[in-house]
Amino acid sequence: MILPILVVVATAVVAGVIVVRIFSRRRARTLYLGGPILTMDAESSVAEALVVEGNRIAAVGSRKELQKWADGGARIVDLGGRALLPGFIDGHSHFPGVGIFELHLDLNSPPIGTVERIADIVSRLQRKGLNTRRGNWVVGMGYDDTLLEERRHPTRVDLDRASTDHPVAIIHISGHLAAVNSLALEKLAIGADTPDPEGGRIRRDPRSDEPDGVLEEVAMEPVAARVLRPSLLNGIRIIREATKCYVRVGVTTAQNGFAPRRQIQALTWLSRLGVIPIRLVLWPTQQVVDELLEGSFSYSSYDPEWVRLGAAKLIADGSIQGYTGYLSRPYHVPPADDPDYRGYPRMAREELLERVTRYHANGMQVAVHGNGDASIDDILDAFERAQEQHPRDDARPVVVHAQMSREDQLDRMKALDVIPSFFTLHTYYWGDRHRDLFMGPERAARMSPARSAIEHGLRFTIHCDAPVVPMEPLRLVWAAVNRRSASGALIGEEQRITPNQALRAVTIDAAYQHFEEDLKGSLERGKLADLVMLSRSPLDNPDQIDAIEVCETIVGGQTVYRAGDPATR
Repeated sequence: MILPILVVVATAVVAGVIVVRIFSRRRARTLYLGGPILTMDAESSVAEALVVEGNRIAAVGSRKELQKWADGGARIVDLGGRALLPGFIDGHSHFPGVGIFELHLDLNSPPIGTVERIADIVSRLQRKGLNTRRGNWVVGMGYDDTLLEERRHPTRVDLDRASTDHPVAIIHISGHLAAVNSLALEKLAIGADTPDPEGGRIRRDPRSDEPDGVLEEVAMEPVAARVLRPSLLNGIRIIREATKCYVRVGVTTAQNGFAPRRQIQALTWLSRLGVIPIRLVLWPTQQVVDELLEGSFSYSSYDPEWVRLGAAKLIADGSIQGYTGYLSRPYHVPPADDPDYRGYPRMAREELLERVTRYHANGMQVAVHGNGDASIDDILDAFERAQEQHPRDDARPVVVHAQMSREDQLDRMKALDVIPSFFTLHTYYWGDRHRDLFMGPERAARMSPARSAIEHGLRFTIHCDAPVVPMEPLRLVWAAVNRRSASGALIGEEQRITPNQALRAVTIDAAYQHFEEDLKGSLERGKLADLVMLSRSPLDNPDQIDAIEVCETIVGGQTVYRAGDPATR
């Protein structure tokens, strides 16, 4: 009896969403004026007025030119000095990952959270265990060993203090490592005789060779498979919370940068139901891409303007702050006592070259995660081989993060028409530690080298990689412009860019990365009416961009968030 009722309800919801969207396309007219309208068009022009008709932009120009729309009965919105921009487009994140804290403990340290020592982690896990059925997993997210007082990862010994009745897992802030207790190791069948998987590492007690509880890269995948697959109802909770977060900060197109089949199906279905009122670009995992190519999985969007598949996503290395990023030169302060430690590739070079070439040959855009410069070398070799063997115009391959890109690599990116997508918030959240611990002053000054990319004529994007850090596009823009760390230190002054350049990287250039520049990313006639209203223009007072407030977020002409309005929060 319940299933037929759910079908009827779902059908009614879908019908209602369709009616609202059709109506918005046909009828509503709104004239915006009274504040700067930053169009992000080819000239980055600033207009005085803009008209939305239905779900599209009908006109952009001077107040005088567009007065006829007011005379014709359009609803008038006086910006009152506030700024209107294209809605922010997510260059790379893991929607709906920011909603995961609805289910699991938040173990972030300042400036994101409040955890300062391993004892804080243990006590929070203990409290969580008291409210968890015996034998079920207790999970925390976001711990950072380099911000803990002990300056180390919690081990299984530490986590056994939290519980021996529950398997316990905590995920590192990078998402590339996990720490587990003894019961979790037992359930995962990981012991002294378990070999390190290719592309991963099981850290061990040097005295006994027993696992110490810390799992790197591919070795942590069994943990993620156990603890990061919520039930349907919990998945909806996560998605709803993530959606609230994204619309509050002005994001109108979100990205899932590593989407397994189950998430692709769920996100598409919930988008169609109207649960997700923002647009989605989903980057399928290599497993999903293989299934698509072999025909065991097919995908068709109900409306590509709302949700669609994007680039095939591969992961070439890990995280520099997790010491798993793959470098050409050793880490500044290497882990343990190995002065030559450079990290390692997560995917074998030949497999990377083979997969990139095969996906490219099948007409796909390919995006590859690469933080360390040795990894970026391999990625660019793969893109080059793919183009040599299967030449294609306008393929737009992406290096995701591109964190330690060298000048010669930017030259190669230009020659191969590669788009680097920089995780620019590294400068804020990890700048001090990259300078003092991971990279040293010289290399840290070049992290996410946006100014050099401009000088090489590259089109690039910048991103938050949420939930690694919060989804905060305005802080992201501020970081690209100011390059200040959390302590206030300047990290690479020569790599700072202008506010306009940074805004383009989260609007029109992000749309370009997604092959959607004709549809969104700038305020031009005929494009989708995806807008964000800000308390003031980011072009004023560059050092204060992170203090700007989002007043309203509009998707397809419909307000999905308005500050102070409980109905949109």
